[in-house]
Amino acid sequence: MYKVNKFNCGGNEMSKTMNYTADQIKTLEGLEAIRQMPGMYVGSVTTDGLHHILKEIISNSIDEYINGSGDTIEVVLKKDGWVSVKDNARGIPIGIHSSGCSVLQAVFGIVNTGGKYTKDGENGYNTSGGQHGVGAKATNALSDYLIASTTREGIKQTVSFKRGQFVSEKQEKVNTKNGTCVSFKPDATIFETVEFDFKRIASLLKEFAYLCTGLTLKLRDERTDKVKEEEFFSANGLADYIKDLNKGKQTITSVMMINSEMDKSGVDIALQYNTSYGDTVKLFTNMIPNTEGTHLTGFRSALTRTINQYARDKKILKEKDDNLSGEDLKEGQTLIINLKMLKPVFEGQHKEKLNSTEGRTLTEQLAAKELRVWLENNPNDAKTIIQKALLSRKAREAAKKAREAARKKSGSVLSSPLPGKLADCQSNDPSECEIYLVEGDSAAGTAKTARCRRTQAILPLRGKILNVEKAELSKAMANAEIKSMITAFGLQVNGNQITVDEDKLRYKKIIIMTDGDVDGSHIRILLLTFLWKFARDLITKGYVYCAMPPLYKVTKGKDNTYLLDDNALAQYKAKYPGAALTVSRFKGLGEMNAEQLEETTMNKENRILKQITVSDMTIVERVVQSLMGDSVSLRKQFIEENAKEAQVDL
Repeated sequence: MYKVNKFNCGGNEMSKTMNYTADQIKTLEGLEAIRQMPGMYVGSVTTDGLHHILKEIISNSIDEYINGSGDTIEVVLKKDGWVSVKDNARGIPIGIHSSGCSVLQAVFGIVNTGGKYTKDGENGYNTSGGQHGVGAKATNALSDYLIASTTREGIKQTVSFKRGQFVSEKQEKVNTKNGTCVSFKPDATIFETVEFDFKRIASLLKEFAYLCTGLTLKLRDERTDKVKEEEFFSANGLADYIKDLNKGKQTITSVMMINSEMDKSGVDIALQYNTSYGDTVKLFTNMIPNTEGTHLTGFRSALTRTINQYARDKKILKEKDDNLSGEDLKEGQTLIINLKMLKPVFEGQHKEKLNSTEGRTLTEQLAAKELRVWLENNPNDAKTIIQKALLSRKAREAAKKAREAARKKSGSVLSSPLPGKLADCQSNDPSECEIYLVEGDSAAGTAKTARCRRTQAILPLRGKILNVEKAELSKAMANAEIKSMITAFGLQVNGNQITVDEDKLRYKKIIIMTDGDVDGSHIRILLLTFLWKFARDLITKGYVYCAMPPLYKVTKGKDNTYLLDDNALAQYKAKYPGAALTVSRFKGLGEMNAEQLEETTMNKENRILKQITVSDMTIVERVVQSLMGDSVSLRKQFIEENAKEAQVDL
């Protein structure tokens, strides 16, 4: 049974209006607004939000470093759920704030309070990632406890909070160096999990080390008996970073390094080409990671214009030839941009997108001149880049002709017909529609019987799809199963990439439902590799899920219980010691009848779906390359490094 929530717009509407009075208009004091709506400030209450509040504190120490103060940052994960961030920078000023409390208390307890609002550079912050005066306050508000201390010129001041509320403050004389230490325990009543991921934090600190040449970042994990420690330092900055990003790839040019400044702004850029068909882009503004922004637009514009002008000056492009496009030049590109500018404007507190118009202007102007110099000094690399872009254009044009021919053959110039094997759902509302990708016709038949016809579609896949990590899109499109998915999902092929237009998506849930055995896992990985490489937005925007069918059926008397995995089975047996249990293990979905499949895996009330999320693009990229690429040595190294931590994930 599927529940439908109805809103009654009937006769009591007037009474609802009359009950809405001035008494219902509330003002939230202090940090309570952040606690009430955490998603507005840290993105979510998932593990992403948890790590965001830690990043806010680390970023404050990073701001100190890039403005000339301190050279070491230490992060410690403690057994009791606390985490601390300590630096040896200049410390937070000790004194009384205009509000009447100490500066330290204001920095962590009063929203829109900070040292980055003053005129350009007069406070020592020429550039900084934090601009809103919210970051440290958000961490405080969403922590069960927070203790912040600052040391300046022999005086140490400490302030403590409980769930954002001031508790105590003390001041003492010490013989220690200047610096700041922030310790906090995330609030388990707010976050879905308060367990920090060591590898995720290590990746973040490693990234900061590449961006901040000369800065030492230390990570210590005290949560287990065997203490784990890592230290990160880079002497060559972005040159080391781009080498790391291209690990396992076949590079075809040297590294282009651009370091250019204008007034109090500047840009650091590293660019290298490899033989792959996709591109890898890492964007930063004042060391803060971004997923998109005006600095990328500015660089793409400068690169396209400069390359085309160079190609025509050197007669590589003839007068009759069309200019190369930005899409042509993206293929095989590994690009890092770190823009340093005063008062950047971001889209939201998470700072994922740089919106500053000046960001484009700065990057375009600063990059253009240096690009031309590099091309003149590296003619072989320049020729390689142009030749690869020409091949990309040729492939894009061939793919376009193939699509047009296919459309004409099908009798429609507007759209491709839906795959014949697709058992579509009845609803035309994508927000409630979902599509199950199932392994083979047998499982598909059972799934068709078990599904809710109104909202659930079934697309059977025959065999293992192509491993697209080693293929360009034109080859992938020749695979019938991949072609069926593209059409069924409502995706558009654009050049050498697949475009995810959210308004044209036919389903807002794409659910991979395969057997829990080795073959099923392999198929699942191949599907995720395809989506990651060519339709990444489906994953990053949260449309992709994996169904979690039970591994066991346990019969106790007349009662049947379905259990997800071995751990669940062990817990069940512990709950009923000595009971007469009949345990059946499902080898695959084909062993379930329609009733069982509906009850355990497809009924929206009972099923378990695992959403595929990405916390770190770089890590995912490296894992995909290691496991699915051509490099046997890289795959062997990955397995050796991770074998001890491997878990069976059903």
